[in-house]
Formats: sequence, structure tokens, C-alpha cells
Amino acid sequence: MNKHTAPDLKSIAIAGGVHTRQQHDSAHKHVTGTAVYIDDMPEPAGTLHGCLGLSTATHATIRSMDLSAVRAAQGVVDVLTGSDVPGENDISPTGRHDEPVLAEGRVQFYGQPIFCVIARTREAARRACRLAKVEYHELPFITDVSEADPKKLRLVTDPLTLKRGDAAAAIAGSPRKVKGQMRVGGQDHFYLEGQIALAIPGEDRDVTVYSSTQHPSEVQHMVAHALGIPSNAVTIEVRRMGGGFGGKETQGNQFAALAAIAAKRTGKAVKIRPDRDDDMTATGKRHDFLIDYEAGYDDDGNILGVELRYAARCGFSADLSGAVTDRALFHCDNSYFYPAVKAVSAPLYTNTVSNTAFRGFGGPQGMVGAERIIDEIAFALQKDPLEIRRKNFYGTDTRNVTPYHQTVEDNIIGRIVDELEKSSDYQRRRRQIAAFNANSDIIKRGIALTPVKFGISFTATHFNQAGALVHVYTDGSVHLNHGGTEMGQGLYVKVAQVVAEEFQIDLDQVKITATTTGKVPNTSATAASSGSDLNGMAAQNGARQIKDRLIDFASETHGVAKDQIVFLPNRVRIGNAEIPFAELVKQAYEARVQLSAAGFYKTPKIHWDRDKGTGHPFYYFAYGAACSEVSVDTLTGEYMVERTDILHETGRSLNPAIDLGQIEGGFIQGMGWLTTEELWWDEKGRLRTHAPSTYKIPLASDRPKIFNVTLADWPEAGEPTVHRSKAVGEPPFMLAMSVLHALSDAVASVADHKVCPRLDAPATPERILTTIGQLKKTPVEH
Repeated sequence: MNKHTAPDLKSIAIAGGVHTRQQHDSAHKHVTGTAVYIDDMPEPAGTLHGCLGLSTATHATIRSMDLSAVRAAQGVVDVLTGSDVPGENDISPTGRHDEPVLAEGRVQFYGQPIFCVIARTREAARRACRLAKVEYHELPFITDVSEADPKKLRLVTDPLTLKRGDAAAAIAGSPRKVKGQMRVGGQDHFYLEGQIALAIPGEDRDVTVYSSTQHPSEVQHMVAHALGIPSNAVTIEVRRMGGGFGGKETQGNQFAALAAIAAKRTGKAVKIRPDRDDDMTATGKRHDFLIDYEAGYDDDGNILGVELRYAARCGFSADLSGAVTDRALFHCDNSYFYPAVKAVSAPLYTNTVSNTAFRGFGGPQGMVGAERIIDEIAFALQKDPLEIRRKNFYGTDTRNVTPYHQTVEDNIIGRIVDELEKSSDYQRRRRQIAAFNANSDIIKRGIALTPVKFGISFTATHFNQAGALVHVYTDGSVHLNHGGTEMGQGLYVKVAQVVAEEFQIDLDQVKITATTTGKVPNTSATAASSGSDLNGMAAQNGARQIKDRLIDFASETHGVAKDQIVFLPNRVRIGNAEIPFAELVKQAYEARVQLSAAGFYKTPKIHWDRDKGTGHPFYYFAYGAACSEVSVDTLTGEYMVERTDILHETGRSLNPAIDLGQIEGGFIQGMGWLTTEELWWDEKGRLRTHAPSTYKIPLASDRPKIFNVTLADWPEAGEPTVHRSKAVGEPPFMLAMSVLHALSDAVASVADHKVCPRLDAPATPERILTTIGQLKKTPVEH
């Protein structure tokens, strides 16, 4: 055995291990335009292109559908209808058989796909779609749950009830009560890369689909069902997505299924990429909610009892609405302890596109309801809302049981808020704002500091598992594959850092490869903020299997005890000698040691009984808080976010640079949801906000003028997560509630803060102006 003492082998630490700031693995490609997305891939010779034919009725039976002109159009090769689906004409992710690939006989929302044109060019397919002649028999429809007859409302899936104590009795016996209703709007995902699928037919029953999806295994199953073939004949691959945010968890199923069906029918590669208008019209959104609340509290602002009803516009099919409305109830408490509580969900059928997963997955809507109650109490008692928030925070040893009967064991929200209150100079600024408003007739300012407690895990227990495949090659380089997908959030580099740390090799020695069902099977969606938790642990498990074999080999070969074998940066110490990692690997290969492993992980401790409404659905909670200041023009309703301070914790961050980016991006996206992004259906049931010209996402100029984002450096995950890190994908989204409540604070100043403005979301300038007008008409007691 050779002894090596070269300087490069004596480095103190590897380059790119965990807990270090590393750039996104594709960052340089993103900024130079060289990152390859599906539409950038070289197309196989003869590739055909698909376009969806969308319904022009909101709810109707199809009397006739004449597609003869479509079929005869120049460049058209094939036209698919529901009857052409060789397997099952259904892509419902929950198996309720309520979401057809292509509608047959009846359409249930304006823009529902009813046929698909396959042509030699994308333009030819799009032009041909317009030639269809469809006759409908119009039926009554419901697009807005608040305007519908309650007797005519029906559910798309089973509701949930969470209950602890006797909420009705607690409210009835309270010295003070509040009752109201709040509307919270939906949101379009507006991913930069739209939905897309490229299907390439293979021999026999085989087909490979390149899909922009967060859930390759589900797309695999849906394509197999639609084709009537086993899953082993379908391979789904995705290297990267240009954004997902939940919109590519189930919504990619339809495009992949149609592309695969057409590819097998024609024997040619088929690509389907809808334009932005069709994408926004035909794919699901964040659920909008109508929240009814009633609460009892005492003269100090302590909440004694709460009753909540979360009614959601779910659309025409179940999709993921059951799980989304469940999670809304799971977060109806946010950071607050309710001594007695009853919360019920109402996932309602509407003749709109079926709503789906979106960052936070119902949790943000649940939290907004909780914060409205806090505001109501604060205004009624003429107290600072932060004081009411703090009074009602969860405790540690007592007052620590959630509405679903899980004990909060890792509560740090008090310290997070205390530190942010100090670092943001909240109290002094609040006094300054009051003085400013007293001397300003038109421009009013507002400030709010809001907390976030977000549960981490899939609430469907079986999804809390992951697999990974790790190969070590004879030159010491490593090939990594896992079931997580990269949508820009930095998952790939984080998991690679975990593997690099395990082997103690530099990050550039770990090759990140595209997610594919052909390597890691039966994976869960990259969702629920669990990507790093699950896939990082699975990859670590795979790496440790190989590492253990190397240790066994070195111990046996060199006659050294296993505890005397230590992996150091890019080298291994065996007794008193050191050899490069690559040399040990080569020796192990020559001794026929297996250098490949399939890693696996399943989250421990979690369980959930939905029928009883009790369990331990979350492995842990992530915490954060934000303080935002705004200025509002009371003559126009226009506003600006002057400053935002954020303190958020991610445990022992795997990659602080990536995590900070997620916090910043999540906050801005949440701010868009609560302020500018408005979905609007007209009287005919047509979505009119279906393009960038009519739907306003935040611009760079909309960001806070002063934007201070800090990672709390002291927490670590209480549970043995991957290197004691915590999830960061979804929790920061809810930090944007501070903007909504700062706007509410500013608006309230026109009535001397005597009346709760009850500002609904999104708080567009129009809604703010309307609320100001209402407050000015409200009698104020002095």
C-alpha cells in the first residue's frame, strides 16, 4: 500500500460538502440560455406536433362533433377523440375515474379538451383545431361557490372534520365573540416553461416520454393506463423543468398520455406544447377559498374557541382537492393554540378547470383564515396585532396540541418572532408610521409582523418514501440518480452534496443525472417540501451501502480494524496510511466488490387516521416570520411594499445559498398571490385572465424596496433528518401574509384603526380602494 502526502490530498475539507454555499448546478446554463428543456431537445426526424381542441361551452352535452374539416386540413396526420384512447380514458390521480383524457358526451368547463390534432407542424395543428364544428346542449353551471344556491352545491371528494374540545360551547361561553367570512383567491402557477411532452415510440409496446412533470412515476402509470399496457413498457424522463410549483404534479398527465397515444398510433415522435393561453385555460390552479369563521376570546385577546369552514372551488373533478383541503385544515391554526376547535372542509364541485396542487398545498389558505381571526380580535380590543399573536402562540410543555391531536414538540416560533421584532425595529417603526399617518391625508402606511408554522410530510403516509441509485466508477467518479425532480429549486445539487459528503469527495466528482422511471421506480412526487428530506436520505443510504463495502474490503485486505478506516477529503485513511479515494475504489473493483447500490428511505413516526381526524401526519414543523411595511395611495388604491424583513429557519441548511433563494422567491410568489394575481371568470364561465396581458404576476419592480432575508443560524431539526436540515420549498411562501396584513393596517388608518378592514385576497388596488370607501362610510365611535 502506497503512502501519499501530496498537498492536494491534505486538504482540510472537500469542495462542495453539506452546509456550504454552492451555486445551482445549472445556474450558469440558466443565465446563458444553454440549459436544455424538452422544447430545446433535437427532434427526431419526422416529429409530429399536437394541439388540444378545447370546448367552447361551460357545461353541456355534446350533440355532435364534426371533425371532417379538421382531418382534411393541410398537414394534419391524425385527430384523436376520447374513443381513440386504447386503454382507459381517465387520468384522475386519485382513481376516482372523473377526469377523462378527452371529454366524451359531456363537457364540464369552458376550455376542457375534447379532441387533439396531430400534424406535421405545430402551426398546422393549431390552425386545424379552429375548424371543428361542435354543437352543444347547454346545461346550468356553477363557477362561483359564493353565488350558488347552497342546496345545489355538491362535493368532488370527501370532506374532513378536525375537532378537539367543544368549540361551540367555548365560543358561547366567551366574553367576546367575532364572526365573519373571508374570500381568498386562487393563483395560476405561471411556470416559465409551460406544459410539454415529447413521446418517442419504441418496439413492441414500449414508449419513452420526456415530460415536464414533478411526478414521473404517476405520469408513467397514467400513460400505461391510457395505452392499456403495463408500466414496465413506459419510461418517463425529465432532466429539468422551467418551474413547477405544484402545477406539474398531476397536470402533465394529459399531455404525456396524448403524446404517447399519438406516437404509438403514428409510429412517429409526437410533441405537445400548448401555448400560454391554452395552458392557463385548460390546467388547474391554486384553490380559491371561502372561509367562514367564528371565534370566542377574552378581554386580553386569548382565543378560547374557534369554528371554521373552508369551502373551496375545486373544479369539475377531484384531482388533489381532497388532500389540498385537508392540508388547509391542518394549518387553520398556523402558530396558534386553540383550546377548543372545530374545522371542516367543503371541497365543492364547480364548472371550472379542476384545481390542483400549488406551493403550500392548501396550507397558505388555512393560515390566512387564522390570521384574519387574529386581526379581528386586535381591532376589537384596540391592540397591536403582534401582541395578540404572541398571546396565542403554541407553548412548549402545555398548550401544544394541534386540532389534529399532534403534539408540537419543536416549537421555536416565540424566539423567531422575538428576534425579528428586534432586528426589524418593529416597535419604533410602528410608532413612526402612526405619526406619519396622522400628518398624511392621502398616503397611508402600514406594518405587520406575521409568523409561519408549516408541517412537513405528505399527509398520505405512503408517499413518504424515496429511492436512489448510486454508482461508483473505477476512476472514483460517482453517478447519482433519484426520484426527485429538478424544477429550479436546487434539489439536484443538494442531494449531490449529501453524496459528496458521505464519500468525502469533491462535489464535481458527483454526476447529477436526469430523473427517470427506468432507474428509480415507484417514486413520490417532488412536492410537499420533501424533496431534499426524502431523496437526500435515500441517496445517503445508497452511498453508505457502498461505503460500508469499501470499509469491509479495506479492513479485510489490509488487516486493519474497521474503526481505523476513515474517509477524509478525497482520500481514505487505512490505519496509518492514506490512499486516494479513487485508488481504494479501483482496488475494490479488482477484488469484485459491488460498487453500486439502490438506496431507500421512508419517513419514520408519521401516521394519520383521516376518519378519526387524529394522528401524527407531520415529521416536524418549519418556522419563520416576516415583517413588512407598505404605503397606500388612498385615492387610487395603489400601493408599494417599502420594506420586508424575514427571519426563517431551515435547520442546519444543506446549502444556505439555495435556501435563501427559495425564501426570497417563495415570498415574492406569495406576495403575488395575495396582492396582484387575480383569476376572473365571466358570466359565461370563461376564464378571462388567461395570459400575461390580463394576469399580473409580480415584476422585479414590485419587490420590497428594502428586502432583508436572514437564515436563523441557531436551530437544527429536532428529528434525525438529512444532516439535521429542514425543508424550505413551501414554508417561505406564507411569509407574504405580512404584506396582506400591512396593507390591512394601512387601510385601517382611514378609520382610525377602529374597524377591522376585512381586506380579502388578492388585495388588488381595486379591492383596496373599495375597502377604503367602505371604511370611510362606517361610523366610528370615539
